[in-house]
Amino acid sequence: MTTETVHPRSAAEHGAPPPDRPTAPRRRPRRSGPGAPRAWASKAAVNTVLIMLTLYTLMPISWLLIAATKNRRDLFATSGFAFGEFNLLSNIHDVFTHDDGIYGRWLLNTVLYAVVGSALSSLISVAAGYAFDKYAFAGKEKLFGVVLAGVLVPGAVLTLPTYLLASEAGLTNTYWALLIPSLVNPFGVYLARVFSEGYVPYEVIEAARVDGAGEVRTFRTIALPMLAPGFTTLFLFSFTASWNNFYGALVMLNDKDLYPVGLGLHMWNISTTESPEMYSLAITGSLVAVVPLVIAFLCLQRFWRSGLTTGAVK
Repeated sequence: MTTETVHPRSAAEHGAPPPDRPTAPRRRPRRSGPGAPRAWASKAAVNTVLIMLTLYTLMPISWLLIAATKNRRDLFATSGFAFGEFNLLSNIHDVFTHDDGIYGRWLLNTVLYAVVGSALSSLISVAAGYAFDKYAFAGKEKLFGVVLAGVLVPGAVLTLPTYLLASEAGLTNTYWALLIPSLVNPFGVYLARVFSEGYVPYEVIEAARVDGAGEVRTFRTIALPMLAPGFTTLFLFSFTASWNNFYGALVMLNDKDLYPVGLGLHMWNISTTESPEMYSLAITGSLVAVVPLVIAFLCLQRFWRSGLTTGAVK
């Protein structure tokens, strides 16, 4: 008995039903059984690492906040993260009245160095970055390469040459010894060029030129308002660096009336070996010195976040 192979076409002609075609296997729904714990474990590991990093970051400021509330006896008699008798207001009063209120002068000096210096530095960086982006001139890319090379040079390496130049110019132990070097910011110029490419279209600049606006007016009235988020980002970076500037002030300044708050607190900390009561002043003064940085970031974080995302999406 023989079997004949029937072609699908001939089968259809003879009225026979065509053979069944193979169907794709049905995708099974994902189960939350044995495979689910693997994804859950990965999320738990990531969250654990983030929590540990957060605790590591908050531990110093937590210790500083708790220690600043203690009196001199509880500062040494209790553990670091244990509360004692609440004495924060009295400690702050002692900080601002010690040595005829020298701490308040240090704060004003730091505001001068950080706010004025950072504002001028950010304005110069934005103007230079705008020029590198929007203008074409001979040696443009080579000059910008020199700026990028300046980004690679650590600031500590430049401290001694800067001191020698300031000494020759007679600027040491003056406000200008810290203000003038803070105006030079190669990283700010590089970042400002990126901001200019992302925020200021060429068409807007060309339209202003067609309307008869000069280059300075175009930058001041059109480009600079567009670069406000970038300016704020540069200001925050420069403000933080200037507020925490210690080594430059240590080299340049000898008069304690010109000290920034960081150098003044360092001098108080050195004196604790001979006067243990200075511990409370140094700790509370450090807490007060952190407050302006926190306020600056909270007030300007909206501009800072928008500035950091510039160029992320084309």
